[in-house]
Amino acid sequence: MNAPLPVPLSIDTNSPRHYRTIWISDVHLGTAGCKAKFLLDFLKSTESDTLYLVGDIIDGWQLKKGWTWRQSHNDVLQKVLRKARKGTRVIYIPGNHDEFAREYVDHHFGGIEVLYEATHVTADGRRLLITHGDLFDGVILQAKWLAYLGDSLYTFILALNHWFNRIRTRLGFEYWSLSQYLKHKVKNAVSFITSFEQALVQEAKRRGFDGVVCGHIHKAEIREIDGILYCNDGDWVESLTALVESHSGHLEIIEWKTSGVPEDSSIATAAVTT
Repeated sequence: MNAPLPVPLSIDTNSPRHYRTIWISDVHLGTAGCKAKFLLDFLKSTESDTLYLVGDIIDGWQLKKGWTWRQSHNDVLQKVLRKARKGTRVIYIPGNHDEFAREYVDHHFGGIEVLYEATHVTADGRRLLITHGDLFDGVILQAKWLAYLGDSLYTFILALNHWFNRIRTRLGFEYWSLSQYLKHKVKNAVSFITSFEQALVQEAKRRGFDGVVCGHIHKAEIREIDGILYCNDGDWVESLTALVESHSGHLEIIEWKTSGVPEDSSIATAAVTT
């Protein structure tokens, strides 16, 4: 079943909304395309019992080519560490862009657990496989050089997207992803996404899970495929989304889109997709 259109929801950041679980991925700290200020605003506006970092949090690929690290990137890391110190269980599952962290699986750093993958049980008893998703991407597995090439092109499109949205902001419009729009208009990209989703669903079914939560393809979604719940928490370079679980076990996608500079806003406007 396809999700309905997002519905605006006002959230007072002075009184953080509390969830049982939050999943975020594909932040790509260290890149110009990272929307760290938006993510920091989201992290300030929400609390959770468990926070999953589902891969590509720091972009190691970009580190090899050149480093773009702003104060807001530091602020995001500090905010996550602060949540861990204050009792939030933080679980970090590395992806392909931060695969260097896979060398530290089963270790703890600053209260953050590093795992290869995880099993999450929702409040209503559903077992979910938590994985970044790159291990089910044929391009990553069979032609990594092509993935690097595609990443360079993607970085260029994100740079265009940055300037495009600066103009939109000055005109009083909210953030809108030009790169995401172009990607979803390309037939081959749509076919790739479908194959990726099917591969993850089949793995979850084979292993007896009720569903799967992933990132990697930067396309937030909740839907049932072949009797398995497929959840993708999206990203923080294009869609600005997170997956959240209520204390009753209900799952939602939240789009976090604010006008102007996020830190200067006392009210964040989110869009919720069920």
